[in-house]
Amino acid sequence: MELKDIDLNLLVVFNQLLIERKVSKVAENLGLGQPAVSNALARLRKLFGDELFLRTSSGMQPTPFADQLAESIGYALGMIHGAVNARSSFDPASSKRSFSIGMTDIGEIYFLPQLMRRMHEIAPEVSISTVRNTAVNLKDAMEAGHVDLAIGLLPQLKGGFFQRRLFVQQYMCMFRKGHALDKKRLLKSDFFAADHVAVVSAGTGHGQVDEILDNSSPQRRVKLKVPHFVAIGHILQSTDLIATVPERLAERMAKPFDLRYLPHPVKLPQISINIFWHAKYHKDPANQWLRSLIVELHADQGAAV
Repeated sequence: MELKDIDLNLLVVFNQLLIERKVSKVAENLGLGQPAVSNALARLRKLFGDELFLRTSSGMQPTPFADQLAESIGYALGMIHGAVNARSSFDPASSKRSFSIGMTDIGEIYFLPQLMRRMHEIAPEVSISTVRNTAVNLKDAMEAGHVDLAIGLLPQLKGGFFQRRLFVQQYMCMFRKGHALDKKRLLKSDFFAADHVAVVSAGTGHGQVDEILDNSSPQRRVKLKVPHFVAIGHILQSTDLIATVPERLAERMAKPFDLRYLPHPVKLPQISINIFWHAKYHKDPANQWLRSLIVELHADQGAAV
């Protein structure tokens, strides 16, 4: 098959079907009638010799061949989109743009205060909204432009995405000041003998740590489970429970909640926190500005691209 045989508009329809999974929604997004989208799909099926999308109760589901095409087509369209919009500009001082960033509750605690202070100084009318990385189909939402950036440990964002490392961090053990473990060094035996609060963070990179600790011998004495980190400071402040938390979160919580933290006695994997953006918006000036600001504020010096 030669490129001259392919109508680029058909690939745009293909990409939208991957994102929306509904002919009616694709027609609305592209300003077309539903018959036009159905006709485009018929032409795509004939062109590729595959059904590409099958009607199901949950919408149009891609075939394995469509999934195989998805990454390359999405990347190619993204690069074309960036090239033809390269001359546009973004002025943060006058913009009223609203950005959406995918992040966890830890991300909100660690990144947002400093980011919002800086934006107040240089982009007073720009606003930010956050979305949980596990609450949406992050890959499709970023490809569609509904989420501008994502921050965290996100191994699912590979093909079609750019990323830049912000920092690498360790896990710490955290507890209130004056706790029986408030010493110079934390022994593994003391760690497992203590009562724990565990954050059940399925779908995030922190889930791997829970598996390691839950499968260790001896096991943690978990007295409390919560679905997020945001309440950990309040809980540790007024109990004898201890928690395993990322280093940067420990730094943020220690002073406000009068807490202490020590290097973890169990060998746990390091966490690489990256910023991700879709290839379609790689050269988008507004996207470039936001990610540059986050890198300026939060990237460790010398962090790898």
